[in-house]
Amino acid sequence: MSDNPAPSPAPGMERASDRPARPAATRPGLPGRIAADLEEARARSLALLDSLPEPDLLRQHSPLMSPLVWDLAHVANYEDQWLTGALAQPRVAAHLDDVYDAFAHPRADRPALPLLHSRRARHYAAAVRARALDVLDGLDEDDLSGGAGLAPLLDRGFVYGMVVQHEHQHDETMLATLQLRGVDDLSVPDPAVPDPAVAAPPARLPAEVMVEGGPFEMGTSTDPWAYDNERPAHVVDVAAFYLDTTPVTNARYLAFMDDGGYRRPELWADDGWEWRQGAGVEAPGSWEPGADGWGRCRFGRLEPVPHGEPVQHVCWYEADAYARWAGRRLPTEAEWEKAASWDPAAGRKLRHPWGHRPPDPSLATLWGSDRWRAAPAGSLPAGVAPCGAQQLVGDVWEWTASEFRPYPGFSSFPYPEYSEVFWAGGYKVLRGGSWATHASAVRATFRNWDHPIRRQIFAGFRTARDAGPDATRPVRPVRTGHRQSR
Repeated sequence: MSDNPAPSPAPGMERASDRPARPAATRPGLPGRIAADLEEARARSLALLDSLPEPDLLRQHSPLMSPLVWDLAHVANYEDQWLTGALAQPRVAAHLDDVYDAFAHPRADRPALPLLHSRRARHYAAAVRARALDVLDGLDEDDLSGGAGLAPLLDRGFVYGMVVQHEHQHDETMLATLQLRGVDDLSVPDPAVPDPAVAAPPARLPAEVMVEGGPFEMGTSTDPWAYDNERPAHVVDVAAFYLDTTPVTNARYLAFMDDGGYRRPELWADDGWEWRQGAGVEAPGSWEPGADGWGRCRFGRLEPVPHGEPVQHVCWYEADAYARWAGRRLPTEAEWEKAASWDPAAGRKLRHPWGHRPPDPSLATLWGSDRWRAAPAGSLPAGVAPCGAQQLVGDVWEWTASEFRPYPGFSSFPYPEYSEVFWAGGYKVLRGGSWATHASAVRATFRNWDHPIRRQIFAGFRTARDAGPDATRPVRPVRTGHRQSR
């Protein structure tokens, strides 16, 4: 931490409580649902940090991550900018914008900033929330229908959805930081206790499924909370291919390791082999060798590697090397989305692999299932996609072969720094969310991206192979959604 004093909070900030003054349930309709979503995200943020001592909140646990207290104040600053300032209301603390500007200050440099300490960061977040709820109180259903002067920012609550998702995304980042912290003092469920929502995996499950060839609608023009990089909906013709039924498991990845996967340069892309040699990695992140085999450190608790769970904390280069070892490849982003969202029988797009029903623990392992881990492969058959693939949403982010690029007709909204500035950065796309992802921040069209060397995220993968023209079934018409303007 810097020895510089932290900036003074805005007037009245010290008097704010840690919770909104009025319960979200008192707000009817869409404003009430928005208030409840905001409160759920904030409750999650505070719960992740409540048990940690002040030094651990201020310390940088990895140069890849921010101090945890920076994340908390950053989500408050983002909310202050978008739910007060952008809606033409007085800001709570605009003078903090530079300190919590993610683009001005790389993560490695943030410990030297004059950060708000834990108590003041909480007060700041509470003051912003109180102001944001006051603004929301002044809006009605008509204001959030897209007809107000601030449309399209308010269209179906878009700006509120952006803030909710942003906070949940930072909560997942904080979970990655807590994993790197490596201290066993969190209330992580005992892996030996069975989860009733998780079925026993079948003894035999098809290794792969075929996804038929033909056009489908990729992206969305209608989902009210979709980000700009998910837009617009457009038709993509995908050749038939085979896809792993489930994500690659730890057992399958161990077979790759046992066969010399980390010592065979022919399996690796040239830059991937250079990275592996320089980093000296021989196993997924958090794995440790022991007398009885490999173990993994999960939030400071060392446990045997669970063979049936999807492998996680692997980077793109490791996923690509495994796929080459298996005689396969990583699926493209378009292939992944078609497998996860396209219903060929009805010729229509689904929001989730199982349909339009919101996720629950029987369908996908996302944040809120109280598992703090991925479910065993094949244990969530209710969440199966029409193609037969399972666990496409939740458990682990899945690396794809594709680089992060704009869709045809892309337009930045509401600011270029969310997506546009990353187009030329060599980022690889991940899909599907992880066990640490909140349901509001995952859907079949949601796009995540990161550098191909990153392993701190809760990422795994599944592999694919070409099916050939003889596997292509008759093409059905593509039913496209109505395109809304932004």
